[in-house]
Amino acid sequence: MRRTIAVLAGLVLAFTGGACGGQAEPAAAPTPSGRAAASTPAERPAAGDHELTLRHGGVERSYLLHAPPGYDPARPAALVIALHFFPGTGADMRELTGLDARADRENFLVAYPDGRHGGFNALICCGSADDVGFLTALTAHLVDTWRADPDRVYLTGISNGGDLSFRVAVEATGVFAAIGVVSGGYSGPLTEPDSYVPKRPVSVITFVGGQDQYAGIFHDGLRTWQRRLGCQPVAGRKPAAPAGLSRADARCADGSDVTVWSLPEMSHSWPGATAGTLADPDASVTATDLIWEFFAAHPRRT
Repeated sequence: MRRTIAVLAGLVLAFTGGACGGQAEPAAAPTPSGRAAASTPAERPAAGDHELTLRHGGVERSYLLHAPPGYDPARPAALVIALHFFPGTGADMRELTGLDARADRENFLVAYPDGRHGGFNALICCGSADDVGFLTALTAHLVDTWRADPDRVYLTGISNGGDLSFRVAVEATGVFAAIGVVSGGYSGPLTEPDSYVPKRPVSVITFVGGQDQYAGIFHDGLRTWQRRLGCQPVAGRKPAAPAGLSRADARCADGSDVTVWSLPEMSHSWPGATAGTLADPDASVTATDLIWEFFAAHPRRT
């Protein structure tokens, strides 16, 4: 994996709490219907790339929004919210994932929020912002103003953003239909109670690199998630994984699905990405494509 020393240090901080203050008080669980935030003045839904802000908890939060050429405000569109690594920005996540190109082909919206001071208040770190509440408010705004389809709202993230995806899946009840987690996990003090699981179905697709120093933590968390939700292996549901990789599919008692991709040669990175700090262009699969295909097959279960 090709990474700078600065990013390595940031990732270590991200998983140890470090200077991120990851053990600050947890954010209060939001209500999906909360709409206290205010949108950017004169915001007009239209195709293209938009730099927007949303006020939440007395703080102006920034995010990028991509609306595909075929976007029509009169027709509900699926929404993917993509969460960056620490330290990073929404622009970094846009470059890494290449989601805009996929959105243009499949006609869905993509939002790239900026974490406070380069990070999100996830399960291990970073900071004390109410990021669960912010993402819930952002979703409500995009449903109300941009006509995102509330039954097709999805969350994806890498590293710190992947950790937050698991947290949001649990705490933002009924908001997200599925999450896509790359090089991130379900671990930390918040996850210790057996009751810390989604109260409504949230399907999961995740990618774990065998050379990632946190691979053991990620796999342990996935086993805990599946045990708590009563997930059972399902064989032969999808095409086999490429040689050297493994794919495991499970169906949970609440009707949600879990797909785990294990890539023995990958480190802490985004498989198939060709640009960006955590890109792994030599992986045998492309996470962006597989995540979208999984999302498209998993609208919200009621």
